[in-house]
Amino acid sequence: MRAAGIPFTRLALRSLRTVDRDVHLVLDPLRLGASIPQATAVLLRQRPAAIFTTGGYVAIPTLLAAAPLRIPVVLWDGNVVPGRAVRFTARLADAIAVSFEATCAALATAARPCYLTGTPIRDTREIDREAARERLGVPRGVRVLLVFGGSQAVRRFNTAVASALPRLVERVHVIHVTGEEGYAAALASREALPADRRVRYQPHAFLREEMLAALAAADLVVGRAGSSTLAEVAALGLPMIVVPYPHAAGHQRANAAVLVEAGAARLIDDEAFDATTLLQAADLLDDPSAHVRMSAAARALGRPGAADAVAELVLAAAERRPLPEPAALARLARGVR
Repeated sequence: MRAAGIPFTRLALRSLRTVDRDVHLVLDPLRLGASIPQATAVLLRQRPAAIFTTGGYVAIPTLLAAAPLRIPVVLWDGNVVPGRAVRFTARLADAIAVSFEATCAALATAARPCYLTGTPIRDTREIDREAARERLGVPRGVRVLLVFGGSQAVRRFNTAVASALPRLVERVHVIHVTGEEGYAAALASREALPADRRVRYQPHAFLREEMLAALAAADLVVGRAGSSTLAEVAALGLPMIVVPYPHAAGHQRANAAVLVEAGAARLIDDEAFDATTLLQAADLLDDPSAHVRMSAAARALGRPGAADAVAELVLAAAERRPLPEPAALARLARGVR
């Protein structure tokens, strides 16, 4: 964050990434206790008008410090099933924003309203599909399959693409985000293709600024079920083959189920995902009616104005205004001014 020019203050506590029985079992409560006066000092010095948090363990000292200082807190959670730490920190919030309607049942109270805003994402409303394809060097009129596994367990995706690649490029143009470790092997796989088919395979170690263009250029996405991924896919009206990451306390599977039940996605279990299921997934591009139905279902779930909605909620809290009406905030989240 410092590299981006954003002021950053570290508290004594650490993120609870492990539950090993070691010295941290003793040190973590001490770190938590020491972090509360640290956070109080920061808040007294900075005097924020409001606090925005995604909850969790590391937010506890700041939110405990904010309560006696009467600093309003807005919490946003992007999972269908909130974790234990989020459920605890939600008790310290004045208002809650969520990505999925079911989350409100776990977090809302009469004194703590819950708003369905969706997940704040990059602005998809002005992006031009053909311009995105031109930016990425994708020919007009071809069908595009975008495959990316996120930062976790991307190796399974890379293995499936490598095995299916000769048959995939016979049918579609493939954009594949490999991660750093898989990039060299992907380049070798491209060179092994017939010369006239290599242009149909675009491996990238990462797509940062270009990721939104890749999504806009795609006809079908194969990926994990992180909140931001699902939100951007829905906002762009893209059908998705979702392969939930299996080691995230079930969060990704629960998130994916919302799209699957709405008809916007099809689910493949992580252990079942391989070259065969990837090729079967690509069959959706040969079924125009199913593709249109899934696109419409995805678009109906989309909330391209989620960032605006969350910002309006935070500003209302900071300015001590009455919180927005849920219906008005829902319209804003859907991009309706």
